[in-house]
Amino acid sequence: MKLFETPPDWKKTLREYALITAAVLVMVVGIYFFKFPNHFAFGGVSGLSTVISQMTGMTASTFTNIANYALLVVGFAFLGKSVGVRTVYATIVMSIGLELLEKLVPLSAPLTSEPLLELIFAIACPAIGSAILFNISASSGGTDIIAMILQKYTSIHIGTALLLVDLASVVLSFFVFGPATGLYSLLGLIGKSLGIDGVIESMNRSKCFTIVCDHPDPICDYIINTLHRSATVYEAKGAFTHQPKTVIMSTMKPHQAIHLRNFIRQTEKGAFIQITNSSEIIGKGFLAN
Repeated sequence: MKLFETPPDWKKTLREYALITAAVLVMVVGIYFFKFPNHFAFGGVSGLSTVISQMTGMTASTFTNIANYALLVVGFAFLGKSVGVRTVYATIVMSIGLELLEKLVPLSAPLTSEPLLELIFAIACPAIGSAILFNISASSGGTDIIAMILQKYTSIHIGTALLLVDLASVVLSFFVFGPATGLYSLLGLIGKSLGIDGVIESMNRSKCFTIVCDHPDPICDYIINTLHRSATVYEAKGAFTHQPKTVIMSTMKPHQAIHLRNFIRQTEKGAFIQITNSSEIIGKGFLAN
């Protein structure tokens, strides 16, 4: 081992915090440039802040930061130290990002005259950022903390949890900003909740192979030594021909699945291949138990 080599745990931690930073900055861009100027009141604290700023005169960025810091106390109480530390970091990054943009790029009106176009970006940016954070058991704070608590202690899916805790700000927007903004906010809330689920599933998607063949050794060798995955092998018998067959079961990432499919087609053209998608694989090499 080299004297000054960085321990593997530190490398993993640095990668995680770099990912958290990138995810939060994507969220900040969507919130500041697209959500705040259009008064889109969806997405938890940042959505509620658009209503509160209109009612009190406090800037949306200031209210968002105050509320996020207050909810951190709840996060430490219910989610534990590990999630709490990462959430604190994400909250600080969001706070600094919003404050800097407010000072460097002040906005008095939306960027364009197309609210539907801006709604798409107001949905996409926070949804992508939140999905990345949830996927590594982190949070940007605010109502995300409440959603993670509901996910931990109940059977409610995280997208449904966010929908429940964010609904209040959308209802208020109808009274404060009028029906048009209220309807945009409702559409944004639904889109963000569905978007988070979709992004998380895409990030965790794996391909599950069930291969029925006569010559399993070349296929297993390719899976183990070339793709660096594992497999389960068992003997079977064809129901029609009563001939002995070998069944190989293996799970891998989508880009590896393409290589395995092509290899099997070249090596054993008569093999039967069933490929299914899975968004949650728990075990060594995939999600932690």
